[in-house]
Amino acid sequence: MKVRKVVIPVAGFGTRFLPATKAMPKEMLPIIDKPVIQYIVEEAVASGIEDVILVTSHTKRPVEDHFDDAPVLEAWLKAQGKKKALDDIKDISKLANFVYVRQKGPYGNATPIMNAKHVIGDEPFAVLFGDDVFDAKRPRLRQMLDVYEKYGDPVLTAVKTDAEGTKKYGIIHPGAKVAPRTYEVKGVVEKPGPEKAPSRLASVGGYVLTPDIFDAIGKLKPKAGGEYVLLDAIAHLMKQRAVYACEIEGDYHDTGSKVGWLRANLAYALKREDMSQETRRMIKSLR
Repeated sequence: MKVRKVVIPVAGFGTRFLPATKAMPKEMLPIIDKPVIQYIVEEAVASGIEDVILVTSHTKRPVEDHFDDAPVLEAWLKAQGKKKALDDIKDISKLANFVYVRQKGPYGNATPIMNAKHVIGDEPFAVLFGDDVFDAKRPRLRQMLDVYEKYGDPVLTAVKTDAEGTKKYGIIHPGAKVAPRTYEVKGVVEKPGPEKAPSRLASVGGYVLTPDIFDAIGKLKPKAGGEYVLLDAIAHLMKQRAVYACEIEGDYHDTGSKVGWLRANLAYALKREDMSQETRRMIKSLR
């Protein structure tokens, strides 16, 4: 069955970016002139997704407004003759069918997935997170969907990492390499450090999941802090069926960290014709 829907949890507080995120959702932080969440949605749409399910909270109204029509602004831009800006903002609301679900339930990233169950139904679906931006010729999610369409089993996003990354990410314990950049997954070890890491493949946010994940989430027991973790539910699935990791071709930007967000801004600025030369001069001038 074709994957048509993506769930994007956006209900978090964004505490790592306080005070900037006191009144503005972290997903609306810009990479140059476009909010992070728009990059995620555009990736999904470019991969063939039709329905975007945003799991929100009462603090995330600006995210909803961003993907809505803006008649007053559109009329003003039209009157001012700002055609490109007008076309850009009108295109945003036409990207996909948007569904908004308020997050309810216990702490953890498994909760927003369960909140979207009634919208997903009995279909496979994707999960993307608002922190993970990939700059890739073929969208990250499209690469994962190719793996799903070949094998019909859940797929994890995987990226190569270094020794320091083994302290920050869950590290995949790979089984057989079944195709270029595609591995069976035996397990994922949470932040093992370089000496105990079973590989240098990190599992970062992003999954293609089958509907049996909902049963697996329902059987979860909370972590010590009361957290229900989606990856734990995927680990349950690994006991019953194959799960694959797709090593992504492209540059990964973790915009959930301050340095990662800054790096993403510089990387995208260096690629833009209208900004690259001035950005290079600016970088050289910094001491």
